[in-house]
Amino acid sequence: QVQLVESGGGLVQAGGSLRLSCAASISIRSINAMRWYHQAPGKQRELVAAITAGSTTNYANSVKGRFTISRDNAKNTVYLQMNSLKPEDTAVYYCNAEVTHYSGAVYYTKDYWGQGTQVTVSS
Repeated sequence: QVQLVESGGGLVQAGGSLRLSCAASISIRSINAMRWYHQAPGKQRELVAAITAGSTTNYANSVKGRFTISRDNAKNTVYLQMNSLKPEDTAVYYCNAEVTHYSGAVYYTKDYWGQGTQVTVSS
């Protein structure tokens, strides 16, 4: 089992910044990819940003140039720096980890989720 704990959400005015953190209970070097999703009320959960074990990143078009995902292997933590926030960024942000397990001579991947952290951007 892998536990993920998010922090850093809150209320901020449009144009402001927040940094979200996701602390993992295992070494993130062993995690295939870590991702941030967000889910606004009444909408589906959407991918915001992702970073692989090799530090390759990708972003949703809506956040490119404003958000940055990064990792600190020593702290087993992934961050999402969010700048130039807009009211439409308001959502619950979830951390996700894709982990490969080995059991019974079989490799399989499993997704783990944090509890979510609320980000509210006022206009």
